[in-house]
Amino acid sequence: MVRNQKINNSILELVGQTPIVQLHKITEDLKGSYFAKLESFNPGHSAKDRIAIHIIENAERKGIIKPGDTIVETTSGNTGFSLAMISMVKGYRCILAVSSKSSQDKIDMLKTMGAEVHLCPANVAADDPRSYYEVAKRIHRETPDSVYINQYFNELNSEAHYHSTGPEIWEQTEGRVTHVVVASGTGGTISGIGKYLKEQNPNVQMLAVDAFGSILKKYHETREIDENEIYPYRIEGLGKNLIPTATNFDVIDVYEKVTDKDAALKAREIVKKEGIFPGYTSGAVMQATEQYANKGYFNEDSFVVLVFPDHGSRYMNKIYNDDWMREQGFFHTVVKEEPMAVQAK
Repeated sequence: MVRNQKINNSILELVGQTPIVQLHKITEDLKGSYFAKLESFNPGHSAKDRIAIHIIENAERKGIIKPGDTIVETTSGNTGFSLAMISMVKGYRCILAVSSKSSQDKIDMLKTMGAEVHLCPANVAADDPRSYYEVAKRIHRETPDSVYINQYFNELNSEAHYHSTGPEIWEQTEGRVTHVVVASGTGGTISGIGKYLKEQNPNVQMLAVDAFGSILKKYHETREIDENEIYPYRIEGLGKNLIPTATNFDVIDVYEKVTDKDAALKAREIVKKEGIFPGYTSGAVMQATEQYANKGYFNEDSFVVLVFPDHGSRYMNKIYNDDWMREQGFFHTVVKEEPMAVQAK
């Protein structure tokens, strides 16, 4: 992998070839060696750059989209930013149906990048007309010369990671990787990486991360949808209240759920111990890794790669905001009571 060795024609040429760095202090009590693949080094600061450029350039090759056309998508923020960035460079209009769970930082970034943003309630059923899935479909139907990316049900989602992220991990680790821990939302990242790595070594374990309030873990175990599993949660881009066809459950070995609180606190701990400024789902990946370690998934010979999906700057109004953390009950401030002054008569 060679990058930054020449002048690039546009920022889009910087997608992919992200670094892997070893983790030290935060994993010092865990068996094995641990490494973070920092997807925040993509130009749009997340792994979603990979699928966005892959899907759009595939549509261009097929003549499905041309300059001046409109790109429509559902997003919790990161895919939207990637699409808005690409649209800006290539000359497309970008309309996004965005979950209300998305941080204000993400929403402001999307607007700054020229996207038209439609904010949709997060805590409604997937088939509710107000859901961001249905709003995006409606916008696509009503907008001439538009292309609906549809990342949850687009096979190109996982294909992007099969052709890029998976080979990068194999090359960077010189084939030594034994486990990969990945947040599962659309499922494209873990499915593409898993398919590629298991073709190189069937013994590589793909460990997925899910959220409490999501149906993915139970569906993986039973192949049945249990709507009783669905309830509101705060982590963006993790878990789902539907089953994305972009997820290949056959290449995923196991799922582990994490809480909103644990993921948020773990992201902050990564900052303090490793000097890495991760997003909310990166905290979830780190927390799940510790839970997997506590369940005996790793030994001293384990070579564990954690995919950190995005950058912490998108969560300044959430997990890196002390007031927001207190409002969620994630940590508490002890208020010292001052002794009352007694006035002399």
